[in-house]
Amino acid sequence: MKTGTKKTSSPRITRKEGLELLKSADLLGLGMLADNMRKTLHPEGEVSFIIDRNINYTNVCINKCRFCAFYRNEGDPEAYILSRRKLFNKIKETVAAGGTQILIQGGLHPKLDFAYYVDLLKSIKENFKIHVHGFSPPEITYIADKAGHSVVTTLELLREAGLDSIPGGGAEILSDRVRKKVSPRKIGSRQWLRVMEDAHRIGMKTTATMMFGSVEGPEDIIAHLDAVRKLQDKTGGFTAFIPWSFQPGNTELGGKRSEGRGQKKKNPKPIPLDSTLHTATAVDYLRVLALSRIYLDNVPNVQASWVTQGLKMAQVALRFGANDFGSTMLEENVVAAAGVRFRTTVDGIIEAIKGAGFTPVQRDMYYNIIKYR
Repeated sequence: MKTGTKKTSSPRITRKEGLELLKSADLLGLGMLADNMRKTLHPEGEVSFIIDRNINYTNVCINKCRFCAFYRNEGDPEAYILSRRKLFNKIKETVAAGGTQILIQGGLHPKLDFAYYVDLLKSIKENFKIHVHGFSPPEITYIADKAGHSVVTTLELLREAGLDSIPGGGAEILSDRVRKKVSPRKIGSRQWLRVMEDAHRIGMKTTATMMFGSVEGPEDIIAHLDAVRKLQDKTGGFTAFIPWSFQPGNTELGGKRSEGRGQKKKNPKPIPLDSTLHTATAVDYLRVLALSRIYLDNVPNVQASWVTQGLKMAQVALRFGANDFGSTMLEENVVAAAGVRFRTTVDGIIEAIKGAGFTPVQRDMYYNIIKYR
């Protein structure tokens, strides 16, 4: 399993063809096409996973995205900045469980300056030998703006402090028409892509994600896939693509937004949108996943999202184009805040992969195999 640009010998499908497949292709036929591409890219019959933990250093965020159930305002009772003691305890537990990576992300906290992020990274690297996969493009942009640095300079300084790679968070749908409705305060699609391009240019690998099933249309999904494919053609820096479906619980977009657990909801009625919310079904998930594998012929790995779909659906996803089972997620807070709490263990992932007819392999961020399981 390798990262970088890798294309199949099949002709590349166009945006128009992709849209037709997404809208009208037979589900099982689409799945077979995606499965065939997976077999071409990964003929060894292996499915990978990584042992890591999602650590959120703060839940305070000025973006206040309408799809997010995790963020809190600075003065909320549940608002926090993770202490070094708690952070180190979480990392110790991860290492003890065989973990090789932490995914560290948080909200855009107005009181955290550039020195905070540099000290955070340095303290992790001084105490642990672990890969730091952290800070999504909205965070990188915010950190750079507050420090008065360019994005490239910010990335270089953070890498020097200990940042190893960047997750694909904050992408949602790379269509500004949709972004204005679901995350109007967040960076636009061009800036998200720019951060990723700058990271790739300095040799830093990243992943790409897509959150679908909110207010987007099929055309927006194709626009997102096309933007990722075009950037990958230029840089080859994406190691994997992870599509996942919007979870509406406890969100403004889904009609609820709690001000904090245990408090009365100030706004219990759904907030009207100028587009209809169409939460994705399991069939929608498999359709988008399969099309992602087919369309992104230059992205080597596609990840199943057991954390939003559950283990059984993730097993099915392995026959709809996915070749990676993602992370063990020893801790996950953002999706859980929306009321979705699928949990599993390393053994659970291994058994699920074997049960689907594949050989499980533990990997690192770069898809190097650590061990056969």
